[in-house]
Amino acid sequence: MTQTAERTRTLPLAQTHLKQGHWSGPAEICLLDYDGRFLRRKRLETLEGRPFVVDLPQTTSLEDGDALVLEDGTHILVRAAEESLLRVTGPELARLAWHIGNRHTPCQIAQDHLLIQNDPVIGHMLEHVGASLTEVTAPFTPEGGAYGHGRTHSHEHGKTAHDH
Repeated sequence: MTQTAERTRTLPLAQTHLKQGHWSGPAEICLLDYDGRFLRRKRLETLEGRPFVVDLPQTTSLEDGDALVLEDGTHILVRAAEESLLRVTGPELARLAWHIGNRHTPCQIAQDHLLIQNDPVIGHMLEHVGASLTEVTAPFTPEGGAYGHGRTHSHEHGKTAHDH
C-alpha cells in the first residue's frame, strides 16, 4: 500500500449524506465551491483542520446546508464557498436566463439578477444579447433541476414529476 493510500485509509470516513432540513445539531464546517460539491470520493478538510475522506455510494451534488456524517457520528456541515461569479442584469432577464439555460450553464436566479460562474465566453455571449455584467465574489448555489437533483451528467433522472 502506498504511503498516500495508507494515510487516506486512516482518516475518518464519511459515507452518509443528509439533505438540509433532515438533520440538526452541532457540526464542523467544510467550505466547498460549486464544482467541489459534486463528488463521490474525495479527501476534504473542515475549517477546524480535521481531514476526512468522503466515500459515497454514487456521485452526489452536495448543497449548501447539507451534512456529511463521519463514522463516529460527527456531522460536517457543507457550506458554499465564495467564488468568482458574474452578476447578470438587463431589461429582459427572462430572455437572458433562456440563453444561459440553452447552454446548460448553472444559474442562480434572483428577482433582479442572475449569477453564473465567471466564464468569459458565456459572458461575451450575454453582453452580445444585451446583458450587463458585474464580476462578484459570492457563494454559488444555482437552481436545481426539475427532477430534484442539483445537477446531472445524463438524462437518467431517477424520480420523475409523476412520482409525487
